[in-house]
This record gives sequence, structure tokens and C-alpha cells, in this order.
Amino acid sequence: MAALGIGVWAGKYDIGFLEAYQVLFDHLTGNGDANGMKDTVVWEIHLPRAIGGLLGGAVLGIAGAVMQSSMKNPLADPYTTGISSGASLGATIAIITGFTILPSVSASLGTVVNAFVFALIPALVIILISTFKTNMTSTSIILIGVAVMYVFSATDTLLKVSTTAEKLADAYVWGIGTLGRTTWSSIPIMLGGAVFGVAFFMLLSRKVGILSMNDKSAVAMGENPKKLRLAFMVVVAMITSVIVAFTGTIGFVGLVAPHIVRLAIGSDCRYLIPASACFGAAFLMCADCAARMLTVTGLPVGIITSIIGGPLFLIILVRMRRKSAW
Repeated sequence: MAALGIGVWAGKYDIGFLEAYQVLFDHLTGNGDANGMKDTVVWEIHLPRAIGGLLGGAVLGIAGAVMQSSMKNPLADPYTTGISSGASLGATIAIITGFTILPSVSASLGTVVNAFVFALIPALVIILISTFKTNMTSTSIILIGVAVMYVFSATDTLLKVSTTAEKLADAYVWGIGTLGRTTWSSIPIMLGGAVFGVAFFMLLSRKVGILSMNDKSAVAMGENPKKLRLAFMVVVAMITSVIVAFTGTIGFVGLVAPHIVRLAIGSDCRYLIPASACFGAAFLMCADCAARMLTVTGLPVGIITSIIGGPLFLIILVRMRRKSAW
């Protein structure tokens, strides 16, 4: 809640911290100036962006915690499994070529739809390959995701180097990740993905914990680790694609958040999943506040999460004990 409070205020517009809350209170009570500049900044720009940051960070935190636990790999997250790069390619195709999955919709909505559909492709590729390869392991899933990520990234780069400067700038900012495009119309969809993800994986947290053990132990407990892991992969891809379709590719949140939480509370998935959601939400929200304040025009939040998350993750790996959860 503290991060949300800062998010309502943070920005380059000249408005005080307490004044921002007064403007928000006046708007909610109907006493504010609906056409005033301060009301527009707080209600139409800052608040939906802050809420979007909390929801996006929560989903990315959950996705990282579930993928790392179920695949027994500390490097698993939506980015390394190709989900984020798929969304980026889908958006780039819409921005540069004008091709959208739903041609009858507006350009902005078409970009979102493209990002959502392309983010699901890595999961579909993994499912398709697993139907022919019976001995699919968690490591194989990660490697498939990495392979898809490189193919998508190469195609994305090819499109960017062959377009105009205006389209390149738009695609570039989208690929880095930003909360600046979050509006009230996108909040219900993002909220639905976040609520579904939290509820689904909290109810199945025991099964996520089972997958973090040896597969033979999972079989002995009556679970099919291959099918369960693929099912979790699909759900993670769905809820992540809902978020990155609006925010673009935001790295390191899903990777770092679960590791920091593990250092504090351990690897019990009953607590790890909700704690990762909370930390991911706070981390992304604080990073976005910093991104808004650092320069005159602001920075894409993906830059800040990478600057903070990269060294932080390196420190975690260096300090990680040999007797870890993996």
C-alpha cells in the first residue's frame, strides 16, 4: 500500500504529496474539478499506472516463483522461457507492419491482442514437442523456451532494423517495458489475470511444492509431474501474457522477487507464492516511481528493473548457500 501511495504522487508534474491525495479524495467524493489539470494527472495518469504496476509486479512475481519451483531451476521466469519475447515480437509486428490478429480493431488494441497471442506461442511449442518426446524434463522445457526466445528476438530485431525511425522508437520502448500505456480500460483485464493467477496457484500451492522435489517422489505421491508441469506452464503463460500485453517486456521482476523472498521465508510454496506476489508488486511499483522521477521525460520502467535486478540477482547467487532449495 505504501508503494501505491507513492505511485499516486510520483511524477514530473508540480503537485505535492499530500496535495495528490487531496485531489484524489475530492475526485472520489465528487468535489474535485473533473476538468482540472491536477485531477487529470492524478486520476487519469498516476492512479491507473500505479495500480497497473502493482498488478503487473504481482503476476510476474507469482510466475517466477511457480516456474522456479515447478522446474527446479533458479533461472526460470517468463523471460527465459520465451513468454516475454513472444509478446514483444507480437507487438513489434503490429507496430511496424500493421498486421494484427484482429484486423477490425484499433491499432492500439491490435498491438495488445498480438502481444497476448504471441506470448502464448512458447507454451504451445513446448506442449507440441512434449507430445512427441515422452521423457521431457524441466531442463528441456527451459531450453525450448530459450530457443524460442532467440528466434523471436532475432525476428524482432530484423523488423526493427528495416523500419522508419518513428515506428522503431515506439517498438523499442514497448520492448523495454513501460507502465506509461496503462489506462483505466486495461485495469479490469490486468486485475482479472492477477486474481486468477493468485487464486489458482494458492489453491494448488501444495502441488507446486511437490514438483519442487524429485520427480520420482512426485510420482510416489500420486502426481504426474510432466502433465502437471505443462499445465502450470500454460497458466503462467496465460496470466503473464495478460500483463505484458499492456506493459511490454519487463525483465528481472519474476526472476529476482522469488529469490529475495526465499531468503526471508524459505521455499514453502504456501507462503512463497503470495509473498512473491507482494514483493514483485512493491518492487515494480517502486522501480516505476524511480523511472518517472529520474529524468525530465521519464524512463521506461524496464530499464530500472534491469539496473536494479541484475546486480541484485548476482549478489543473491554469490551469497546463496550450497544447501539450497534446488
